[in-house]
Amino acid sequence: MKTVCRALGVARSHVHERHHRREDWRDARQGRTPAGDAQLLAEIREQIADLPSYGYRRACALVNRQRSAQGGTRVNPKRVYRVMAQAGLLLPKAARRRHGSRKHEGRVAVGRSDMRWCSDGLQIKCDSGQTVSATFTKDCCDREVIAWRAWEGKGLPGEPVREMLIEAVEKRFGSVEALPPDHRLEFLSDNGSAYIAAQTRAVARSLGLKPINTPVCSPQSNGMAESFVNTFKRDYVARMDLSDAATVLAQLPAAFEHFNEVHPHSSLKMRSPREFRRHQAAQARRSTIKDAALRCE
Repeated sequence: MKTVCRALGVARSHVHERHHRREDWRDARQGRTPAGDAQLLAEIREQIADLPSYGYRRACALVNRQRSAQGGTRVNPKRVYRVMAQAGLLLPKAARRRHGSRKHEGRVAVGRSDMRWCSDGLQIKCDSGQTVSATFTKDCCDREVIAWRAWEGKGLPGEPVREMLIEAVEKRFGSVEALPPDHRLEFLSDNGSAYIAAQTRAVARSLGLKPINTPVCSPQSNGMAESFVNTFKRDYVARMDLSDAATVLAQLPAAFEHFNEVHPHSSLKMRSPREFRRHQAAQARRSTIKDAALRCE
């Protein structure tokens, strides 16, 4: 068989699969109709109407999320790509970014929630000439923006960062004075004055956090926070009303909420951060029930 497949130029796995197919097997691609593609295109347009910066993968994730909620059949990303390409809805290919000469071998992401949080600041220029500054705390596993602060003006003072840390701990651990001594949670940031301030580091340690800072001239070491800033500006700030600072500040809560609840993330298997957290919680419950059943046996 190996010699025959090699002579024909086909894979043995494919020949094996075809040989063992059931008699009632049908190629699902043969059942596609222009009407089916038209319906899919309508669903895609509905999902990305207010999200023009979403590519075919995120569009597919949103369509499948809606179909799953309605008990429908999920669609393949390749089909979404083909339908969007025919309709001219694909995004232009992004320019290749230049990478620094400094070698980065570390990994920012972690395998479990509340093991490492990251933070950074961003600025939004308004048409009025005003500037809105913001900072955020993001989990390096589930990617949820746990807490954030925004204000009119330039620069990043230390007080909003300290308030944000207290809120983040309360949201994840409840009204506690500090984390349990055996819970190791890192707080990763760059070397901005608000983060390296003695008062900020003292507050972080009093909450049970371990403040760590990136090496100088190494933004990749805080790549998850840097990536979020780019995503937030591309997918949210770019379609905001930037008339003045008050208008921008009024739109930020909905933007952060949309990112946490709706925005599909490739590292989370195209789930949103909170969808991923609910999935994690469900898995933990099933594991607990399974362990209890085994103990009863």
